[in-house]
Amino acid sequence: MRDQYDDLVRALLDRCGRTYAAEAGISLRNTPAPLYQLLVLSLLLSARIRAETAVSAARALFAAGMRSPRAMARATWQQRVDALGDGGYRRYDERTATQLGDGADLLLREYGGDLRRLREGSGGRDGADPARRLREVPGIGPTGVHIFLREAQAVWPEFRPYLDRKALDGARRIGLPASAQELSALVDEEDLPRLAAALVRVALGKDAAEEVRSAAGRAGETAGRR
Repeated sequence: MRDQYDDLVRALLDRCGRTYAAEAGISLRNTPAPLYQLLVLSLLLSARIRAETAVSAARALFAAGMRSPRAMARATWQQRVDALGDGGYRRYDERTATQLGDGADLLLREYGGDLRRLREGSGGRDGADPARRLREVPGIGPTGVHIFLREAQAVWPEFRPYLDRKALDGARRIGLPASAQELSALVDEEDLPRLAAALVRVALGKDAAEEVRSAAGRAGETAGRR
């Protein structure tokens, strides 16, 4: 089955396969600061706002020094508002500034600012599900959890393959199998976060879907002439 979709998957990854974390300048590793930065990005992306604006706002927050729960908690509410505004995130800036501060306080209080403790079931509530714990963070609802885990599967392998409904919608749009297991068989394991991000971009943008299909078609025609 992998050969059947090879041109389409290659075109998809080539054009849309940059993770949102990479776009926001996050070098994702299983360490506290990058994981927290991914959580901040997930909160911003989960609002009804353009993804480009959310990424820009995340970059602005990080450039202002708010790269860890402690730094976020130490920043004033106005500093958070100003950084969000610098990133163009103005529609939800005041509410989001409050959520970021409250979320940083919660992470410091419950997990010492380290999301790995949330994953490992420490922090005082043994056996808790990491996805449920993520939803306890102010501003992180089901959409934010999906965004976070789509990208965190790069460093939290127990969640692979994480291809949620939005990613599956993208797969349907370009004619790929609409099941997580079938899709995961089309790429190497390390490319799953890129595949997820690419499928979400296709789901969100008609132009992206058309570009991917056109590029795959051209590749198929070229191969056919050889």
